[in-house]
Amino acid sequence: MSDRAATLHIANPERTCAIAQALAPRLRPGDVILLDGQIGAGKSHFARCLILASLDQPEDVPSPTYTLVQSYPGRHGEIWHADLYRLGDISEIEELGLIQAFSAAICLVEWPARLGDLAPPGALHLSLETPAETPAQDDTRIMHLTWSDPAWDKKLEDLTDD
Repeated sequence: MSDRAATLHIANPERTCAIAQALAPRLRPGDVILLDGQIGAGKSHFARCLILASLDQPEDVPSPTYTLVQSYPGRHGEIWHADLYRLGDISEIEELGLIQAFSAAICLVEWPARLGDLAPPGALHLSLETPAETPAQDDTRIMHLTWSDPAWDKKLEDLTDD
């Protein structure tokens, strides 16, 4: 499988949220999105918007920075939101049940580099970055999407058109 890629120029947090909301109903258990980017790039914002768009009843969607994993009952299957920033050791990934969740739930993983070799090969890699020339008060972001599993082609169709 060869890698596919798309780059989106995001003007504001509302556009990031709109992309997450449009993607949400297309996801099913076994879909994994690996969210990468600096602190403050918008990873948790994207995840929160996607999760809220997947729930029948709105609920508080906190960042799982301290709990490492939060789960939610989504319309199309359970949703796991993991933030591995504070992960102490890679062995904790197994203890959290994250490996099993990769096939049984829809998974959103922040700080995916901490997964090492445990990252699912068919995952969608979504990276958010602030352009270097962007003033501090500007919310402009660049979203890079890469994937090798052809199943993502249909899920991302029309979302990657700038």
